[in-house]
Amino acid sequence: MNEANLQERLAAIRERIAAAAKRAGRTADEITLVAVSKTHSADAIRAAFGQGIEHFGENRVQEWEGKRDALQDLQAEWHLVGHLQSNKAAKAARFFHSVDSMDDFALAQRLDRTRAQLGESRKLRVLIEVRIAPEESKSGVRRDLLVPLAEPISGLSGLDLQGLMCIPPFLDDLEKVRPYFSELRALKEDLEKRLGKKLPVLSMGMSNDFEVAIEEGATEVRIGTALFGARPMRREAAGEASGAI
Repeated sequence: MNEANLQERLAAIRERIAAAAKRAGRTADEITLVAVSKTHSADAIRAAFGQGIEHFGENRVQEWEGKRDALQDLQAEWHLVGHLQSNKAAKAARFFHSVDSMDDFALAQRLDRTRAQLGESRKLRVLIEVRIAPEESKSGVRRDLLVPLAEPISGLSGLDLQGLMCIPPFLDDLEKVRPYFSELRALKEDLEKRLGKKLPVLSMGMSNDFEVAIEEGATEVRIGTALFGARPMRREAAGEASGAI
C-alpha cells in the first residue's frame, strides 16, 4: 500500500463529499465514509485507519475472519456490506458491529439469538437492503416486502434497525442512477412513519456515484476502488461459490 497515494485519494474523496454535501445544503460531517476493504490486505486497512478512516466494509465473513486478528487493536467500526448466508450468521454476529445487508427475518433472528448468547450489551446495528433494481441484484428485499420485514426486525432486542441500504445499477449516466437513490429516501421516510421511529441511516452510493447519492440524502457512502485502487485478483477457495460470503 502506497500511503502517499492513499492520502491523495482520500483527500480528493473528502473534497468531493464536501462539495456534494454543499450542493444539497448539507455539511460533510453529516456523511460517513465506509471504506470498502474487501480483497485488500490488513496492512491497507491499517494505513487507511492511520489516515483517519474509522468505518470499514467487508463483503465476506470468511475474508474478514482472516484479517481481524491482525487488526484487533484498531478502534474501528466493522461493517458487513455483502450478502450474508445463513450458515455464517453466528460468525457475523460476533465479528461485526453492523450488518448493512439484512434482507431476511430468519437471518435477523439468528443474529439476535447469537448476540444474546454472547451476552453482548451493545446492540448489533442493522440496515435493510432494498432490492431497488431487481434486474441488477438478487439480494435485498422487494419494496412491497420492506414493511413486513422491518416491523418484526425492529422488535428484536439484540438488533438496532437504523436505516436502509441499496445497490443501484451501474450506469455511466449518473442522472439515470439518481431516481434509485431518491426512491430509497422516500421508502425510508415512509417506513419511519409506519414504524413511528427515526431511521437516521441511508447507505447508498459507491465509488462511481456517491456524489449523486449524497445529493439525494445519503448519510453513508461505501467507497472502495476510488480509495484503495483496483482490487487485487482473488482466487476463490475450493468449493466456495463466487460472490457468496
